[in-house]
This record gives sequence, C-alpha cells and structure tokens, in this order.
Amino acid sequence: MSTVVSAPSAAPSAAPSVATPATPTRPRATVDPAAAVARTRHRAGLGDTVTQTFAMAWRSLVKMRRNPEQYFDVALQPLLFTAMFAYVFGGAISGSVHTYLPLLIPGIVAQTVITTCMTTGTQLREDMDKGVFDRFRSLPMSRVAPLAGPMVADLVRYLLAATLTYTMGLILGYRPGGGALGVFGAVVLAVVTGWSIAWAFTWIGTIAHSARSVQGISMMIMFPLTFLSNAFVPVTTLPGWLEAFVRVNPVSHLVSASRDLANNGALTAQVGWTLLAGLAVIVIFLPLSVLSYRRQL
Repeated sequence: MSTVVSAPSAAPSAAPSVATPATPTRPRATVDPAAAVARTRHRAGLGDTVTQTFAMAWRSLVKMRRNPEQYFDVALQPLLFTAMFAYVFGGAISGSVHTYLPLLIPGIVAQTVITTCMTTGTQLREDMDKGVFDRFRSLPMSRVAPLAGPMVADLVRYLLAATLTYTMGLILGYRPGGGALGVFGAVVLAVVTGWSIAWAFTWIGTIAHSARSVQGISMMIMFPLTFLSNAFVPVTTLPGWLEAFVRVNPVSHLVSASRDLANNGALTAQVGWTLLAGLAVIVIFLPLSVLSYRRQL
C-alpha cells in the first residue's frame, strides 16, 4: 500500500500593500502687506479727494478745539507784535505811532500769516512720527487728503490772525482808507497767500527727520522773508543791493498789495503778482510734498 504524502499547504500570503502617493505639501505663501493694501485701494476721483480732504480738515479742527493752546500764536502774537512794533519803531521810522500804523499793520499781517504757516509743517511731522499716517496708508483714500486737510483747517488760523491784527490796529488808532471792503480784500489775500506758502513748509515737514528740525529750518526761511521785506521799513531807506532783494521778495508783494487794498481800496498789479507767486509755490511744492509723503509710506 502506497502512502500518499500531501504537501504541506502554504501559509496564506498577506495581501500586497498598495502604496498611497504622498500628498505634496504646499509652501506657505508669504503675503506682502504693501501689495495687499495696494489691492484694496481704488483710484480716488476728484469728488473722493475733496470729500476726504474735508474729512481730514474736520479732524484737525477737532484737534484744535481739544488743544486750545494751538491758538496762542495766532491770538497773542498779532496783539503783542502790533503794540510793540508800533510804540517802539513808530516814532523813529514815521515820526509818530498814528503815521506808522498804515505802514505797519499790513506788514504784521504778512508776518503773522507766514509764522502760522510754519506750524503746518511741524504738526505734520509730529503726526508722521507718532504713526498716525501709518493708519492712513491702509485706507483707500487719496494721497493728497492727509496733507491738504490740515491746511484747509489752518485757514481758520490765518483768518483769526489777520482779523486780530486789524482789530488791534483799529484800537491803536489805525483808520484804513479802503474801508471795510478794502480790509476784507486784504484779509482774503493774506489767507490765500498763507495757504499757498504753507505748501513749502508742508514739503519740509515730509523730508525732515523730526518736528524740531522742521521748526528750525522753517525759522531760517521765515525770518529772511519777513524782515528782509518792506513790512516794517520803507524800501527807499535800504542799501541798493538789499533793496533789489526786497523788491522781488514775495512777502513784499503781499505787503504792498495789502496796503493798496486796505489803505487806498485800490486793486493794483501787486495783487496780481502776489497771486502769481502763490500759484507758483503751489505748482512747485504740492507735487513735491505728495511725492515725499508717498516715499515714506
């Protein structure tokens, strides 16, 4: 009898494993904040620019209301300078205070308005140093609005300074021959010129490194413009070389135009030269201010 030996059955083989492809991990995208902000911006039209400028002007007016010491320079300086210059220089230059006032008052107005313009650049630099403009850069707003808004608010300061100067002159005995209409025209011209010149100090505020440096640079510009002019002395009393500079000084044109309007009620060529000089300052320094402002964002 033959014995049949069966082969041992093989152990059940394990099911072959199917390798699952590894899911590729995507690198985490880096987000450029400047690019993200740029995608959210839209090109502001003229209407948006005007609206945003007045919104920024309202912000500046609220700041002035909450900080009344910002009015000290425009409220006290015209009163102090008018009385001091009238009684100190009046007799020496014109023989009497009463005779000197028609020469002095328009000059004090020009000096006060230009001095007030310096505050525009200083306060702008302070806001930039505090990081306020870093918040504006994330908003879809016009690039000129943060600059032009405070300057629109400063029109109130220019108007206050000019009005107080003429009021102090009336108290001291000044009687403008141009009447109320001539004085009103002189005040409007001073306010418009001050707003124009403020663009130069705004540009300084965007390029300087601190508010203190803005103030120092502005003082170096303001003093030659005001004191090397016909604001306080007749041009004919100056040396020839200095007289030539005084006659082309834009502050001299403002003072002469204000005297023609307030003292005589006359609309002369000096008014046109003053407006032309203000327009030239705007054309030059407004684009420079916006460009310098955008470079720092």
